[in-house]
Amino acid sequence: MGGATALRLAERVLADPRRDEDADATWNLLLCLDPDGLRRNEGWLQGPYTLGRYFRNFFRPGFLEQPEWLPDGADRATLPETRALLDLQDELRPFLQCSLHGVDVGGGFAELTHDLPGFPRRLAHTAARLGIPRELGPYDTLYWPRLGPAVYLIPPPRRGDLAAAITEAAVESTWFHPYRYGTVTAVVEAPMWGVAAVEDDTIPADAAAVLRTVSRALRHDSRLLARLLTRLRHHLPATQETARLLAPVDDYVLVCPGLADTWDPDIVTADAHPLPPLSTAHLATLRIAGRRLALRTAGLLHRLVAGSGRDPAGVLPELDRLIDLWCADYRDGCGARWIPVARQVEYQSRVVLAAFDLASRHPRAGSRSGEQGWGSEAAVPMHRE
Repeated sequence: MGGATALRLAERVLADPRRDEDADATWNLLLCLDPDGLRRNEGWLQGPYTLGRYFRNFFRPGFLEQPEWLPDGADRATLPETRALLDLQDELRPFLQCSLHGVDVGGGFAELTHDLPGFPRRLAHTAARLGIPRELGPYDTLYWPRLGPAVYLIPPPRRGDLAAAITEAAVESTWFHPYRYGTVTAVVEAPMWGVAAVEDDTIPADAAAVLRTVSRALRHDSRLLARLLTRLRHHLPATQETARLLAPVDDYVLVCPGLADTWDPDIVTADAHPLPPLSTAHLATLRIAGRRLALRTAGLLHRLVAGSGRDPAGVLPELDRLIDLWCADYRDGCGARWIPVARQVEYQSRVVLAAFDLASRHPRAGSRSGEQGWGSEAAVPMHRE
């Protein structure tokens, strides 16, 4: 959807030249930051859009091969996609960069490196007009400051181990790289399947009971998937494609037990972050996040077996059963409902234009001649002439 949003934005900018004359702006559109990852998702992109089809054809690179992350710093970045984006940021020194993301199940929200006063109200208006649920307690932002409903402040990067980096985005990133130029980065998340409960900000009657259920489910599911992976691993061909699919599986298997312990109110560890006060929306999001980790792992394992054309470990029937069961929980237990692509794109493009309107009125002090930038899939920069 990021690429479709970029094209929609180009249409809107060309159709209304006064918008950019007032801001003296040039838009630079990056249709896709990760073409290899996009190609590996082609199996579900044309539909039919069902949860089962999506997760059986899902791909996301392992953490170390996601172009937006800089776990070893910008100077040591090796992915060509990352180097191209960093060079573009250094050349343009944009005042705004928008990174366009899709949420598979949940609601819409945004993450900013600087406050944009008025932005939460604009996002709320757009979401209400288009019937998009706002995610008021995203798992991604569980420990981050809130700038307004469904709008969160990205904290500065800090050093941490790999598990913390994967779960807390605690490393350097292309979101923060242009911060030195005064760039505002807006990460705009738009959902494919919406869940109404993610915008329920009421106080739950028994949060601890829900957390126990969610953490125990994740712990059970991750152990089950780890056993299936052990049965399967030595049967897999030693190919580059196998390594690409196994990398995110190993990431998920690594982080799931720790997350389950973090969410369990009966387990307290010395290095754990205490959970913030939780709303019903937070609990719904944690349930979705735990199920997402299990489904992504099962889907990637399914791809490994189905793609090889043989199942010597006999795991495919069990993986099919688990995927169907967990997708049914999303659909029937969480009330996940498909949002048409055109509406997803309209929501995301309107939120980007709101960020542009606000950022163009208040260029940051570090911006070179008021340059601006913004992104699609991972970054679409623009700059003032």
